[in-house]
Amino acid sequence: MNAVTGQATVPPLEALERALQEERRALLEHDVDALLSSTQAKLAALREVESQPLGNEATARVSALSELNRANSVLLSRRRREVSWALRHLGRVEATGVYDAGGQAGTRPQARCLGVG
Repeated sequence: MNAVTGQATVPPLEALERALQEERRALLEHDVDALLSSTQAKLAALREVESQPLGNEATARVSALSELNRANSVLLSRRRREVSWALRHLGRVEATGVYDAGGQAGTRPQARCLGVG
């Protein structure tokens, strides 16, 4: 029980798994708000996991959570490609990417005027 909030404390790996499952659900349901909140929860849980020593018994669970995170990454990449394709075909954004391989902002997409004026 957390003395500050009065709520039960969730073990870090369990919190991370919950966040990853919620992230997956949000990706599958195209729920942007849930995706943003689950990503925040995932990052907070990951910081908590990284701050504590894990025993050898946690190795298998960490590997399984890593695979779930990779699967979510594949879904996220697919959604990004779908959105990019739709925007490109609507004439709203050039085909250039927004992020480089390291996840850093690369070239910015160029918005185009749709013949207004």
